Amino acid sequence: MKMRKLHRKALSVVIACLAMLAAGDLIPMQFGSFVSEAQAIVGRPLTPGSVAGVARRTTRRVIRRSSVYVAALPAGCVRTSVSGAVVWRCGGAYYQPYGDRYVVVYID
Repeated sequence: MKMRKLHRKALSVVIACLAMLAAGDLIPMQFGSFVSEAQAIVGRPLTPGSVAGVARRTTRRVIRRSSVYVAALPAGCVRTSVSGAVVWRCGGAYYQPYGDRYVVVYID
């Protein structure tokens, strides 16, 4: 007798679940309504959710001075700025003014 009641309850639960699935009440919305439309454009530094923009704003370059000094710069040097510091780029080498000389610097 207990088995018959258990089977009857299980059958009624299955029928109720199938009815809700058929009516669409068990799964009320699709994934599209859970996820809102993305507003950030990746790569634009002004968007707060942009990973590329955040990486550009937070990456700092380190300038390390060496113990090599030169009195004059080689020919063809270009003045540039690295993280706000003025340096001279001459080919693949960088120089920073130091008094009346220039010190070789490494940019990491």
